[in-house]
Amino acid sequence: MAEPIKPLAARYYTDSQVFWLENEGLLAHSWQFGCHASELTEAGAYVTFEIAGESLFAIRGHDEKIRVFYNVCQHRAHQLVSDSGVKRAVVCPYHAWTYELTGELRAGPNINAVEGFDKSSVCLTEVRAEEFIGFVFVNLDPNTETMDEWFPNARAELSEWVRNWAELKPLTWVETLEKCNWKVSVENYSECYHCELNHPTFAHGVVKPQSYDVQPQGKCLRHTTQCQNLEDMTYDIHSGFEHYDEYSSWFLWPMFSFQVYPGNVLNTYHWRPIDVDHVVVWRGWYSIGGVENDMVRQLAKQDRETTVEEDIHLVESVQRGLRSRGYQPAPLVIDPRGGVKSEHSIMHLQKWIRETFDEA
Repeated sequence: MAEPIKPLAARYYTDSQVFWLENEGLLAHSWQFGCHASELTEAGAYVTFEIAGESLFAIRGHDEKIRVFYNVCQHRAHQLVSDSGVKRAVVCPYHAWTYELTGELRAGPNINAVEGFDKSSVCLTEVRAEEFIGFVFVNLDPNTETMDEWFPNARAELSEWVRNWAELKPLTWVETLEKCNWKVSVENYSECYHCELNHPTFAHGVVKPQSYDVQPQGKCLRHTTQCQNLEDMTYDIHSGFEHYDEYSSWFLWPMFSFQVYPGNVLNTYHWRPIDVDHVVVWRGWYSIGGVENDMVRQLAKQDRETTVEEDIHLVESVQRGLRSRGYQPAPLVIDPRGGVKSEHSIMHLQKWIRETFDEA
């Protein structure tokens, strides 16, 4: 680098117009988490969710395939479903137009009276979707690259670290409201420059901060580290799988992350922006079959009471500071060697943000 790199201007985190543009652009043209495939256990099982201001639903067909559709009837635009459930067919509650699980129109009251009406020309609008080690991701851009192109090696690495992923189901979701812009929270998650000073349990009980590093793999930020003395862990880490004595993380730009704790315990983060100053972070914890697991519960509780609580205070303070007239962004700390005391991960995140607006 010829000269120091300055971080994004405060307006990227405080301007409602920027937030609106992100919804129209970035969030509508990137891979976003929709639901866990285990929520769709039988033909006709569906679940609704929202991406970039759009209501969507995922539904499993008789052919076992999971499809995702915009949640809108093609007749008069009434929303089709809410929450989750099981349906033999998708019936609009407004005029009873009925769709197959594949999205094709099956029937509608008195449509045969319409001369020239071609039932085969009417179909729900499908959204690009992929299953990724048991998680359903969607992208509103039909021309986007695959997840493996966006996040090279991530699927293979996660399958190696979480060998039993096909057996896992959500045990609990921990919902946390943070009074900050979603990018403040994501950036805080994506560096460990602050860990030793602010996360004593994580920094001294799980990872070795001096070994912590974050490097890009496509649009994935890959977190790697050595672990502390695992004899002091508060749970039995001997899972019988490789990597049982390691910690690692895969952040999938822009709003989802897989974490694997020692013992091959899977934890996920999903950022859901509310407005320019608020984001809800959903932390998922998983067990075999989703059955009760004291060890996973204990780890989730420890995480919530330590790292999560500590981060809330940090990110909310940053958001307040971004609105200060006195904030004049100083250069990022970019160490060419990488490592825990470098903010090169923030450099990459902010580069991706700038590219989003340059392409708009």
